Amino acid sequence: PTTTTTANKSYSVRTHTHTHITQGQYKHTKMTLAPLLPKVDAILVLDVEGSRLAGKYYGDFLKAPEAAAKSSEDLRSDFEKQLQMKVGGIAARADAAEVVTVMGKTAVFCGGANQGGAGGGDVRIVHVGPSTESELVLAHLCEGMYEALAQLMGGSTDRTMVLDNLELVFLLIDEHCDGGIILETDPTKLASAVLLRDDDGAMEDGMQGGGPQTQGLPAGVSGEMGLAQAFMKARDQFFSGAL
Repeated sequence: PTTTTTANKSYSVRTHTHTHITQGQYKHTKMTLAPLLPKVDAILVLDVEGSRLAGKYYGDFLKAPEAAAKSSEDLRSDFEKQLQMKVGGIAARADAAEVVTVMGKTAVFCGGANQGGAGGGDVRIVHVGPSTESELVLAHLCEGMYEALAQLMGGSTDRTMVLDNLELVFLLIDEHCDGGIILETDPTKLASAVLLRDDDGAMEDGMQGGGPQTQGLPAGVSGEMGLAQAFMKARDQFFSGAL
């Protein structure tokens, strides 16, 4: 009986110790797991010379402290200059993003040269993420947004078209990402969401008596119609093509 009791106690101790270690390892694993949602530090829309046409920085990335010698805008400008030194002269296809490393960050981009044909243009879409983020994930995000931009711009992502439609570009960024967290990657869904949101704004402007405004409207829109009707027609054209 004594032997049996000792053996049982010994077995109980070993079992308890093993369970405790397993729980500790499990808790440690949970704490170090990467987040399920991909996160980016910045989304930039740059022309072929590296000038920022649109974009957003998220979190504390390149956010200068109050007593810093350089402002946040100066830090971002320096980053974009270094980025341009890495990507200048490189043209990345819409379905094959290129990857570079800048200031310890992973930057993935599409576009960059007037390639001709559908989707060609000199504008780059750049996604900047932490070095720990998967390059394949960032490439997927970048390619999806670039394709959505091409759809919104009538197939041509050149600098003039983007500048004439900056409102659509910023809406696209907001539909794609919020606070650095990616919301949507499907190009068709992104483009349709942007057109629906902009249609609501255009209808409101039209009801307030705004005159015809045609600069930068998507291709196929008549110059004799008001802004509200113009974006409604653009939306209808987009959905007709998607079906």
